[in-house]
Amino acid sequence: MANKLFSKILVPVDFSPCSEEAFRLACTLAREFSSELTLLHVVDTKSLAALNRLGLALPAEQRRQKKRMNHQARLFARGLVAAAAAKGLSVERVVKEGVPFVEIARLARGQKVDLVVMGSYGGHAEGVEKIFFGSTAEKVVRTAGCPVLTVPLSVKLKAGEGAWA
Repeated sequence: MANKLFSKILVPVDFSPCSEEAFRLACTLAREFSSELTLLHVVDTKSLAALNRLGLALPAEQRRQKKRMNHQARLFARGLVAAAAAKGLSVERVVKEGVPFVEIARLARGQKVDLVVMGSYGGHAEGVEKIFFGSTAEKVVRTAGCPVLTVPLSVKLKAGEGAWA
């Protein structure tokens, strides 16, 4: 009889080496608990809006950039799901636009997720922003409404060696 402690697992990814590590662990847990696994990537529209406000991106360019980012996210998500760690698992892939921690928490609550597994830090954190606003992982811990397992980058996998780095 399978243990159903975590029947739904959500793994948000930003395609950094740390989130790849989280995806591998989420796959292991999904296999162990016979869980449904959802891979989520959020296209961070906040940075595009900031470029637009600064006049560095015209609205038409912003739309093209969003389209490109969505396409790239789908390709990278497909690559993760095709990796050896996910072999034999059914993984739902979701790409959303918005503020990452908001969309992660919204999906976790909306789908009644039992566990969120995510990297403890991503590839896009900036020092000043992190100091004043906190990391995405920290915000998810406070807002997801379920347990959140944060996964550090393994010592075996150094930064810059991931498939998407």
